[in-house]
Amino acid sequence: MQDTPKKSRKCAEELVLLSESPYDTPNPFKALSDPEGLSAVGGDLKPERLIHLYQHGFFPWYSDPDPILWWHPLERCTLVPEHFHASRSLKKCIRHGEWTWRINNNFLQTIKTCSELRAQNEGTWISDEIIEAYSNLNRMGYAFSVEVYLNQKLAGGFYGVAMGNMFFGESMFSLLPNGSKVALWQFCQVANKLGIELIDCQVESDHLISLGAQMMSKEAFVANLQKYVTKPTSNAQLNQLASQNRTHLIEFKTD
Repeated sequence: MQDTPKKSRKCAEELVLLSESPYDTPNPFKALSDPEGLSAVGGDLKPERLIHLYQHGFFPWYSDPDPILWWHPLERCTLVPEHFHASRSLKKCIRHGEWTWRINNNFLQTIKTCSELRAQNEGTWISDEIIEAYSNLNRMGYAFSVEVYLNQKLAGGFYGVAMGNMFFGESMFSLLPNGSKVALWQFCQVANKLGIELIDCQVESDHLISLGAQMMSKEAFVANLQKYVTKPTSNAQLNQLASQNRTHLIEFKTD
């Protein structure tokens, strides 16, 4: 499914100052090379703009007091759900204890936990403004959180945005060993059933690569965007699961 990475076509670089229109769209192939992937500045985090720019592969990433910065990297870290790699130690971890999972059990808690844990370490871009913006997307049925529990204790999770047959991961956390890995593994199993073809992990990390993620060229990523975000959306099915999970914990097992 993943195309062979190709060298992205060269265009004159430009940094776009976004207008008031939520449909203002920078050219992803004109993103700066330094800092790599920076495409636009300004605008706002209203739902219309966020949805539009996600559909074109841009994501906001900035820290206060900087203005809103929009990125479209030269290469993208992506994960095909069926290619998730579960190590032997992860499988062993799953077999011990009662693991359960939910979708949107507590979106606000999940995004705040991601913010707080990052702030304690390398710093966080998940500001109050970001929390409010993605909480709005959650209420509209675009943003989702996944939480996993070990023996009824919150172990880890992540949040992101679903559009068409794609999921755009934003941030994850672990409160117990392997918490975020278990959350992503379970979501990949659900994603397969719902027809989600690709998870955008944005920026490469050793952690994600060890779980089966691969780097994809900008041209291949844009082609996949055009193919998948226009397909019948999986949001309705995810929202249906979320509604069920508010009253039913769903256990899962491994072979």
